[in-house]
Amino acid sequence: MRKSKEARLRRRRTRIFRLSGGKDDQRALAYASTVLRKGGLVVFPTETVYGLGANALSERAVRDIFRVKGRPSDNPLIVHLSSVDDLPLVAQQVPALAKRLAANFWPGPLTLVLPARSDVPKVTTAGMDSVAVRVPNHPIARQLIAGAGVPVAAPSANLSSRPSLTSPAYLLQELSGKVDVLLLAGNSPIGVESTVIDVRTSPPVVLRPGGLSVERIRKVAPSIVLPTFFRENSATDTNPPRSPGLRHRHYAPKARVTLYVGPPSLVWEAMRLRRSALRQLHISLALLVSWESPLKGEGVWKFGSRYTPSTVASRLFRVLRDADASGVQEMLVEGIPIRGLGLAVMDRLVRAADGRVIHVRGRKRRTGRGDQGLAQEPKFSDGSLP
Repeated sequence: MRKSKEARLRRRRTRIFRLSGGKDDQRALAYASTVLRKGGLVVFPTETVYGLGANALSERAVRDIFRVKGRPSDNPLIVHLSSVDDLPLVAQQVPALAKRLAANFWPGPLTLVLPARSDVPKVTTAGMDSVAVRVPNHPIARQLIAGAGVPVAAPSANLSSRPSLTSPAYLLQELSGKVDVLLLAGNSPIGVESTVIDVRTSPPVVLRPGGLSVERIRKVAPSIVLPTFFRENSATDTNPPRSPGLRHRHYAPKARVTLYVGPPSLVWEAMRLRRSALRQLHISLALLVSWESPLKGEGVWKFGSRYTPSTVASRLFRVLRDADASGVQEMLVEGIPIRGLGLAVMDRLVRAADGRVIHVRGRKRRTGRGDQGLAQEPKFSDGSLP
């Protein structure tokens, strides 16, 4: 009798290595590099999130990524290199702007979409003639890839549609027994995935905001375009996705997520009122709020400062998973300003909420100087980001 996919996944023996900077690290990396080279699956740390890696040039190995993650086959993978010098292994050509961006931001949380070499397997690129490439800024990741001697296709290491993995504890829960090697090296420093830019177009387009802010990118590429989010994955769009994660549900906990945006004091009051209403209905919930929020008590989780978005980015997925693990039915989440990494954070939260966004606005009041409303932070008019 043919066994189920789940049963086949459970049979895999996972070698777990906890890296701490000692002598044993090199032996662990040598072993993991050999596994990659032979077509196995290795989970490894990067500066953004943990990645689930396989030899990008092996169709069989890459298909294993899709099988383990439960990832849709039309969702392309990002290929990781140990050095910019390895670009010719996967890219047919490298435009001048790509070279300039690479010189400024690699290694780092930037992915460039380039014309793919014909020998890059179509399963890696989801059937497209482009390939998404980056050089991670994490010494373990680069040593692993260099030791393997092959480009490494690596989406985030979570199961498909779930919040990305940035913590060793959740890696063990989710992937032990499903991959060949787990390389554990603490929490991910940045905490959100890389920024993806299509440099084949003029002007270049940000396909996914991420760990490199648009403000920094514009210092090198002033003409870069940031389109309305979700245009690529709208219900009426029939074009294939140009970047990982643009078409499919992402970052979602099991609990139902609702995102609140607007002036902070009004958002906090709206969340407080909603909490009271849901409690009367005996619905268990968690409130995910900034350090500045006055909300407190059971079920309140603090995710960082709304005015220092890097603190939110580094904790976001861990807090989502921690709150979800408490078994709540609903999550109410405070939105943050979209400056800097706040753009990437809000992108993930809108997706986690599946578009359930509450826009909280104050009523205008008449004063001696005319009608004035309460100070407004950036507005979100249609459930997406500007």
